[in-house]
Amino acid sequence: MSAAGSATAAPARPAYFDTGWTNGHNPWAIALVVTMATFMEVLDTSIANVSLPHIAGNLSVSQDQSTWVLTSYLVSNAVILPISGWIASKVGRKRFYMACVMIFTTSSFLCGVAPSLGLLIFFRVIQGLGGGGLGPSEQAILADTFPPAKRGMAFAVYGMAVVLAPAIGPTLGGFITDHFSWRWIFFINVPVGLVSLFLTNRLVTDPPHIRLAKEKTGGIDYIGLGLIAVGLGCLEIVLDKGQEDDWFASPFIFAMSVVAGVTLLSFVLWERKQKNPVVDVNMFKSRTFAISNVMMLTLGIVLFGTTVLLPQYTQVIMGYTAQQAGMALSPGGFMVILLLPFVGFMVSRVDARYMIGFGFVAMAAALFYMTGHLYEGMDFQTAIKLRVLQSIGLPFLFIPINTLVYAGVAPQKFNTVSGIVNLSRNMGGDIGIAFVTTLVARRVQFHQNTLVGRTNPYNPGFMAKVSGIARSLERTGASSLDASHRALSVVYRQLQQQAMTLAYLDAVRMLAIFTALMVPLLFLTRKPRAAGAPAGGH
Repeated sequence: MSAAGSATAAPARPAYFDTGWTNGHNPWAIALVVTMATFMEVLDTSIANVSLPHIAGNLSVSQDQSTWVLTSYLVSNAVILPISGWIASKVGRKRFYMACVMIFTTSSFLCGVAPSLGLLIFFRVIQGLGGGGLGPSEQAILADTFPPAKRGMAFAVYGMAVVLAPAIGPTLGGFITDHFSWRWIFFINVPVGLVSLFLTNRLVTDPPHIRLAKEKTGGIDYIGLGLIAVGLGCLEIVLDKGQEDDWFASPFIFAMSVVAGVTLLSFVLWERKQKNPVVDVNMFKSRTFAISNVMMLTLGIVLFGTTVLLPQYTQVIMGYTAQQAGMALSPGGFMVILLLPFVGFMVSRVDARYMIGFGFVAMAAALFYMTGHLYEGMDFQTAIKLRVLQSIGLPFLFIPINTLVYAGVAPQKFNTVSGIVNLSRNMGGDIGIAFVTTLVARRVQFHQNTLVGRTNPYNPGFMAKVSGIARSLERTGASSLDASHRALSVVYRQLQQQAMTLAYLDAVRMLAIFTALMVPLLFLTRKPRAAGAPAGGH
């Protein structure tokens, strides 16, 4: 029996399942066309980060207020992801995809010309609604366009967009902001969106099962839509603003957490009993499907968590500029690009579970290795090496997990699968960023208190260090009293840097543990049948 068994039972596969649905067009042309807009959408989740100070200054608002430019996009993006499959089935996948591209492109232009923060946030909400439907639609289009034997390579193209875009986003955003204007981080989406609309209209067509699904999809589940929209929106606000507002010490964050928990639990209970659910939560009855989403969630946590950690470390501790920090990440992106085609080729020939196991082991080993080589005096080459080593495992996770999650699922469910697995990755990214930000802030305080306890007149090592620095300052002409004060300041700055380094190491170590814990879960998944493995994971 297939891994998706009871949870995804569906009518027999369509005749075109083993050849792919292209309607006479080149499947690789279709893959590249639908990847264009998705790349820009994923890029937009990170490209605005480094531009926030410029946006705040230009629009005359505080730095804290400007962060809603990011939060508003993430909230609306999270809301649309899980229901994108239902909408695509209701209105047609091609029509839904093109509508998303049009909304994303138009709102990008409006973001670029926004005269105030309020309007910019409003347009970012609309942009997130349009962008949220692009990734799931593309993934479902690729799953239908390519037969099982070639689907791994198709997901490699998709993987380049999803994995590479967050890595180059901060670097590209910094370059555009420094040399042009923050408004151009939105304007660059417009020509790409227009080209994508034109080519999508020419090349992409809905397969017969999508047209049949439009007839079978039931009415609008207003209660389900409302519950998931409120639940995910509140959860996104909690994750994004929690550390900034000291988590549950803030009445606002506490209230948002309660609302998120109650509405999401109510959503799951409600959807289980619906004949035409917005999200088919019963698919999680399949162990393989559920574990695949847990692994994708963990991949998002580690990918986005480390993408935040390493640039922060190089800038805060080592004094790199934003562009230099971005350059330290870039070779890791190139490593992903080199390995993705190989993994895409192998995933239809090797059990996807073995590749996922290798990917998690490789990533955990790289993170544990990082804990022994992340130090204050680290040079640029070492920073690059650490990122490259961590990137080796990414392709062995992203593509095989995406293939495994489709295993045994009928084409009629592809839209739903793509929406859920993309939500898992995005929520993992939000959790990862919130987790590492909070952990570093808390552990810095812990380590600083520990180190300060050792800096007293009764510690010979501490006194010797202060005296040595003071004598050096006296030789430059400083008075004895001034030299002592300055020596204490130097030691305190070193202490702060040591505390921050230890905090970053704690965060990396925790991410390594999370990654390693995924390996045993693979033993709970089942090897899908070759006939029912839409993604070639057999």
